[in-house]
Amino acid sequence: MAKIIDGKRISAEVKDECKERVKREQLDITLAVIQVGNDPASTVYVGNKKKACEYIGIHSLAYELPEKTSEKELLELVEKLNKDDEVHGILVQLPLPEHIDEDKVIRKISPKKDVDGFHPQSVGALSIGQAGFVSCTPAGIVQLLKRSGVETEGKECVIVGRSNIVGKPMALLMLRENATVTVCHSRTKNLKEVTKRADILIVAIGKPKFITAAYVKEGAVVIDVGIHRNENNKLCGDVDFDSVAPLASAITPVPGGVGPMTIAMLMNNCVEAKGIQEA
Repeated sequence: MAKIIDGKRISAEVKDECKERVKREQLDITLAVIQVGNDPASTVYVGNKKKACEYIGIHSLAYELPEKTSEKELLELVEKLNKDDEVHGILVQLPLPEHIDEDKVIRKISPKKDVDGFHPQSVGALSIGQAGFVSCTPAGIVQLLKRSGVETEGKECVIVGRSNIVGKPMALLMLRENATVTVCHSRTKNLKEVTKRADILIVAIGKPKFITAAYVKEGAVVIDVGIHRNENNKLCGDVDFDSVAPLASAITPVPGGVGPMTIAMLMNNCVEAKGIQEA
């Protein structure tokens, strides 16, 4: 049976390190979180972010805007926060209502305050190996691998999914960790053949239990980024855990694997924000 990669434990380690650094260096950090509308999942995420800030010793400002907020009003708020020297990180909770252009809002956030790591400048810096914020979920996966003793150098890493938030930055990060990287997507031919080559298989496709044992090489490390509710309303991932776990050498569960790392790395980015702004 595979070793279970415990995201709760590792995320707690990261948060404790952030808390210790804030205390040791007496850092005065403020994160501004903007939520438009009251999407239930977004409300839960925003609540978790506030709790994490409180735990670490970071101030958080909450802007809970009505669904009908115009794009212009939102962009003006972001610009105001960009100019506020007391605010070190700006996070706009996605998804936004349909009448607001997400890309325009992401581009409006100053790259020096882009703690989500979504701004094109942040992504560009990552692609050429320069300093900047890294998207929280991929950064969290790297920490899961490192802190679980998974060797990445020279390993064959296959990423299933090419989203801007997970798949693409994940590929860049694994290249930085000296893995040999293949990215698969909906147009990939012979997907099973490609995934069965993977020493490290990272799955972020948004299809419940899509990856079964038939896609996995014996002894592979499997990282499941998906989160869904099954027919019994239980949480599950993109990987069919029950069929894959006996084959893998290590695997992340859902829940309790990748999920907790996203907020932990957001906190890490907030702590790093001061240095990035002063550089």
